Parts: sequence; structure tokens; C-alpha cells
Amino acid sequence: MERHFPKKAVHGGKAQELRRTFGCDFLDVSASMNPHVPAFPVDYSCADLSFYPDDSYIELKESISRVFERNVDEICVGNGSAELIRVYCHTTLKTGDIARIDQPTFSEYGLSAELAGAEIRSGDQLGNQKPKVRFICNPNNPTGTLLSREQMLAELELCTSDGTKLFVDEAFMDLSEPEDSITDLRSPDLFVMRSLTKSFCVPGIRFGFGFGDPDLIAKIETARTPWTVNAFAEYYAKLALAHYHELRDSARKLAEERDWYYARLRDLELSYEESTVNYILIHLDRDAAHFTRAMIDKGILVRDCTSFGLARSIRVSVETREKNVRVLEAVEACLR
Repeated sequence: MERHFPKKAVHGGKAQELRRTFGCDFLDVSASMNPHVPAFPVDYSCADLSFYPDDSYIELKESISRVFERNVDEICVGNGSAELIRVYCHTTLKTGDIARIDQPTFSEYGLSAELAGAEIRSGDQLGNQKPKVRFICNPNNPTGTLLSREQMLAELELCTSDGTKLFVDEAFMDLSEPEDSITDLRSPDLFVMRSLTKSFCVPGIRFGFGFGDPDLIAKIETARTPWTVNAFAEYYAKLALAHYHELRDSARKLAEERDWYYARLRDLELSYEESTVNYILIHLDRDAAHFTRAMIDKGILVRDCTSFGLARSIRVSVETREKNVRVLEAVEACLR
């Protein structure tokens, strides 16, 4: 029997595709980028394209090491977090293994696990079975909910006792509560992933990095495509890491604007999930796909959360006040 091949995961950030379809510009609040990026000069002419990148990425890993106080052999890098998820799954999972993924959450975990041959189960579907890997997105996408450091320590302890590996995606942690991060923890059962995409608003760069036991990191670095981090991405990442501490100011500004946003949503009598990051999951009394299409007619691209299993919910990023007002005016109009 031919093996079932999964469908490609659905993501936000479709502005360029929609411009080709509709021939107009959009305010994209579907991709959840940081609107308060640290300011520093970037001169891409400094990236030398006449040589292959150093595939060991030692200097880049040393920059990461200085920020996170982890040894270089505990750090891996990749072409965005998506590549690291894919490589991690091919490194740790095989046909017949079980991956625990509680929904709703980022769809790349399930796709990558399936491509590696694993079966997907949620916590309430496990019964007496023990998963090979448990995936946790913290803060979670699309809800924005955050598990505390104490909760994550308990999760790791439980996974270790069950013989389960724990994969933790902290892509949005810098825009939330960094003190709840577990990037400093060392365990052969733990892998923690980070990304510059959201916090520095550079989805076009494609750069992610992760922390784990040196033996696991060596396997991931062997399995990933050679020279996967290009010269532009490496150059930018080194600059950004020198300004990493400035993301605390971004998180503070986002928290203030998020509270303002909540008040406006309550005025519209819309329910929502309490978020700790730069996006809000909003629940509607109608079909999300139709509502998303109506918002496109208003020049606004929101994230239809049907692909998360939430057919009556949308996700919007928290932007600057001017943009947030524009989004909420469009939401109000589309609710009429």
C-alpha cells in the first residue's frame, strides 16, 4: 500500500500572493511581526557572497552563545524555525513512533512528524501509550497563552520519566515573558528552538536556532542541508543578536497596546483569548473564512484560523495604534 503523504501546512503572511490575485496592497496582520523592532544600521554589502558560508557557523554560534550563555556545541542553526522542526523530526522520529501534539498549535510540528513517519496524538488520545516526542509551543500559536517556567519544568520532568523527548518552540518568547524561558536548561531529553523572524520582523531572512544536548545537536547539524544559512542571514543575525536585549522594550510596548486592544474588542462584544504576545485570537459568531474574505475587501489581511481547527476564529497581530485602529474599524464594518 502506498504511504499516505500529508498536505502542506497552512500559514499566514499571504500578502504577496493576494497582491497578485487582487492587484492591490494590504495591511497584513496575519503574520504577527513585531512592530517595535530595535533600530540599527544594516549594510548588506558587508555580506561576502564570493565564498561559501562556513558550514560550522562557529562565529554565528558564538554570537548566540554570548546572548544565551550556552556552549557552541549545544547550539544549532537553520533556515528559519521550519527547517529546524523538519530536521529535528527526521533526527528523532521514525515510522510507528507517536508524537504528542495538543491542538490548536503551529501546524509544522504535525506535518514534520508525519513526514518522518510518526503518528500524531493529542494528550487525551494517548491512553497508556508513551509518545516518542512531545511538542509544546510556548507561548502558543495561535492562542498566545504562556506556560510558566515552573510548568515547563514539570513537563520536562514528566517527559523524562516517561522516556519522551520534549521539543519546545519559544519563537515568540522574546515578545512575552523571557523569564519563563527554559533555554538555559540542559537535558538530553530537551530541545528548545528560537527564531529571529517574528521578534525582528525579518521573515525574508529565514533564520532560526536551537539548543540541546551536544549529541542531538551534532545529529541535527549533520542532517540539515549544508550552507543552509546564507551570507545575508548570517550577517543580519549577528547584528540582531547584539541588540537582543532591546526586545524587552518591544514586549513592554506590545503589552500596553494589547490592553488597549482588549478594551476595543469588548466594546464590539467580541470574545478573545488572553494573550501574552503580539497577536490575539478573536472568536466570531460566524464563519472565519467568509469573514476573512470580507476583511480583504477592506484591505486587511487577518489569519483565518480554520486550519487550526477553529472555523469561527481569526488571529490578528498587535500593531501600532494607527494600524490597530484601521483593523478594528474594518472588523466593526464586517460585523454589521
